[in-house]
Amino acid sequence: MSITDDQATWFNATFEQLVANVELAIRGKGEIIRLALTCMLSEGHLLLEDNPGTGKTQLAKAIANTVQGTNSRIQFTPDLLPSDVIGVTVYDQHKQTFEFHKGPIFATVVLADEINRASPKTQSALLEVMEESKVTVDGIRHTVGRPFMVIATQNPIEQAGTYRLPEAQLDRFLMKSSIGYPDHDVAVELMAQAANRDRSAQVNPVIAAHAVAQMSNFAGDVHVEPSILAYISRLAEESRRHPRVKLGLSMRGCLAYVRAAKTWAISKGRAFVIPDDVKDLAVPVMSHRLILNAEAQFSGVTVEQVIDDLVAAVSVPADRTV
Repeated sequence: MSITDDQATWFNATFEQLVANVELAIRGKGEIIRLALTCMLSEGHLLLEDNPGTGKTQLAKAIANTVQGTNSRIQFTPDLLPSDVIGVTVYDQHKQTFEFHKGPIFATVVLADEINRASPKTQSALLEVMEESKVTVDGIRHTVGRPFMVIATQNPIEQAGTYRLPEAQLDRFLMKSSIGYPDHDVAVELMAQAANRDRSAQVNPVIAAHAVAQMSNFAGDVHVEPSILAYISRLAEESRRHPRVKLGLSMRGCLAYVRAAKTWAISKGRAFVIPDDVKDLAVPVMSHRLILNAEAQFSGVTVEQVIDDLVAAVSVPADRTV
């Protein structure tokens, strides 16, 4: 079922309110806030590769407060166990029954900090919950709720004590981006407010969690022309054939691309996707999914350069029929 123009207009207005509200805590970073909210409303997850102290925790807490949800932070370390993430079943001697004690993954927004410092076994504990919003413990499935988003932070792989995330786990993140340092004026403004140690605490709810689910439903009903779907498919095919790419865009990545483009389009007040939506999201959606071959890495080629080549090489659909 297609959405109406009035619904698209309401979505756009609400989305802008969400962005403005989160920006009270994350100053001057409207673009990354839009990407993060697009992830949430597309029911996806965000991977941030960034330096320490750029506001990743503030971003997660501000988004959770904005949608009247809960948030948790998991500090990934080499000794972290899967049960420390998803929870554990404990025997209650008084009741003589086994009870499931939920782990920190049961929150609206989960910040998985320095995810690549944990062992691959613990990293894999996130695979099911990120894909299905459920965890299975002792054969029993537990739902984490809706909305649900993981914001994972990753250290550059050159740093000591890190484990490279496997391709299967990277593919489960809808987007990859970075917050980066603020510009000069914002930095001065933040330092003038140094006494305020938690700016996200001043972020009040804009909408309730059930309204976020409604927005996700609206985004899912955005119209996508077959020509746009073909455009995304050609980008994926070209990525797999590119001479500098060892692993191209997967089918899961294509489906994620479509979901993100729908949300991005309606956040602009449109009930349909246009090619510019696909172009806008090319780097955040594809940058962590394309694996360059050894020759490209040694020669200093970046994934962003390859994505620019792909976007330039694939012809853009010229018209639409809606």
